[in-house]
Amino acid sequence: MKVQVLVRLKEGVLDVQGKAVEHGLAGLGYEDITSVRIGRLVEFDVQSDTFELAKDRATKVCEQLLANTIIENYEIREPS
Repeated sequence: MKVQVLVRLKEGVLDVQGKAVEHGLAGLGYEDITSVRIGRLVEFDVQSDTFELAKDRATKVCEQLLANTIIENYEIREPS
């Protein structure tokens, strides 16, 4: 079962990469694009019969490895 995990900085945590992209966009004339946030998408397969079981396994992986839960949130989803 394929699982996607989206990891992003929590609101209120300075997103330096997002600010750099936002500044670059403004320099290119895209001043109407604001509040840029950068995250990462991780996709992997879990040997599971149901998405709920795969999601439980992915949650453990996020908590132990993929996300720094002090400053990051994660979202687990089934690819469309």
